[in-house]
Amino acid sequence: MTQVTERKSGSVGTGLDRIDHWIGGREVAATSGRAGPIFDPAAGRVTREVGFANVDDVDSAVRAARDAFPAWRAMSLSRRTEILFRMRNAVESHRDELARAITSEHGKTESDAFGEVSRGLENLEFACGIPNLLKGGFSEQASTGVDVYQIRQPLGVVAGITPFNFPAMVPLWMLSNAIATGNTFVLKPSEKDPSASMLLARLFHEAGLPEGVLNVVHGDKVAVDRILEHPDIAAVSFVGSTPIARYVYERATSSGKRCQALGGAKNHMVVLPDADIDMAADAAVSAGYGSAGERCMAIATVVAVGDVADPLVEAIRARLPAVKVGPGNDPESQMGPLVTREHRDRVAGYLDSAQRQGAKVIADGREHELYRTDGFYLGVSLVDGVTPQMDCYRDEIFGPVLTVVRVGSYADAVKLINENPYGNGTAIFTRDGGAARQFQFDVNIGMVGINVPIPVPVAYYSFGGWKASLFGDLHMYGPDGVQFYTRSKVVTSRWPDPGTSKVDLGFPRTR
Repeated sequence: MTQVTERKSGSVGTGLDRIDHWIGGREVAATSGRAGPIFDPAAGRVTREVGFANVDDVDSAVRAARDAFPAWRAMSLSRRTEILFRMRNAVESHRDELARAITSEHGKTESDAFGEVSRGLENLEFACGIPNLLKGGFSEQASTGVDVYQIRQPLGVVAGITPFNFPAMVPLWMLSNAIATGNTFVLKPSEKDPSASMLLARLFHEAGLPEGVLNVVHGDKVAVDRILEHPDIAAVSFVGSTPIARYVYERATSSGKRCQALGGAKNHMVVLPDADIDMAADAAVSAGYGSAGERCMAIATVVAVGDVADPLVEAIRARLPAVKVGPGNDPESQMGPLVTREHRDRVAGYLDSAQRQGAKVIADGREHELYRTDGFYLGVSLVDGVTPQMDCYRDEIFGPVLTVVRVGSYADAVKLINENPYGNGTAIFTRDGGAARQFQFDVNIGMVGINVPIPVPVAYYSFGGWKASLFGDLHMYGPDGVQFYTRSKVVTSRWPDPGTSKVDLGFPRTR
């Protein structure tokens, strides 16, 4: 849980640089008197603080968004698209600055941070095609002299609540389509790494985005709850853990809002006996330990089928000593620290529970030399002999702990995946096209990779899982994102000759 500091009126505070809100096109100081620390995870020290919003701060952001909506919604698509292109170019030209902000507060390596910015940029590029995406249907002469057509219109003020693990990409998932379709947006980013969102807000303002179209408020549950209950917010997008996603969805929908809430994950990678062992081992290490495992699409569990288990586990184990753990700003680092000490310690605790419950810890990240420093490091960890009853399988660990479950057959692997409460992503490694096609048919999972360990869809498809990994009907970004941030209106139109007008009390029917 985030530490909160009280700042009394007139006090000199902590002496740290402070991040405040972005409301109506400018930085606005938080009025709550509360703030949270921002850490450098590689050094384990507080570098700045972020002001937390109270109800009044959130209301100010919503008011700015509400006031900006009529003009933004009425702006022509060509003019809106021109601004979106400038926003896209602003992100492109400030990749380095965004990546450094992500690394300094989240801890991921700079190469990983650059990848995040690139994938977020894809969503802005998709949104630049909004004139085509908002085209409706038209039926001429649906009835004699009557035409019927459909248009899509924005909802009004919408909001996004985003997680710490992708402080630039996930906000861009949400706000790109939301703004492009004519809505105004209130963003509540993670208080652990808020700088990337503030940089995006400034860049978009400089690119010509009108004041109030994008607003950023920081904070904790106080800010979240006000967003969920605010009567002027029409829709909420959320990404985070499943318990909080369920809470957000239930509270938002009970307040009459449209909501999409992406929850947790337990992603399985099935390796069939015919798979290329080296390729599968490379993929497992890459997808299990990238970004220190703090990805909702990380491979958490390798499902080894039949005789492939022993050589696969050995191939994974052999690769672990070569994984370079270190500060994210070190070009040689492949994996950085975790985001907070509390989270690192929680993740490390699964190694103890795995041993107690009968699994074999093949690689223990607590033995890495950086684990004993001030930084929030945990080395790569590998646990074999895991069963579905163990805590390390049942829970979303969200850290660099890769677990291996051994099963006897393809059918056992599919059964394991389908019985898991999460349904975010999965992958299969095989050389058999028939087996791969059957797998994509059989698994009850929202995103499937075939010899691809992290099947995050490109921006012109949509991202989202099934089961407890998603609350709501529509996935995020892409075509589903356009649909989520708009509502359809069907117009039935007739321009008759006044001389044919008459009273007719019958139910309208086609003629």
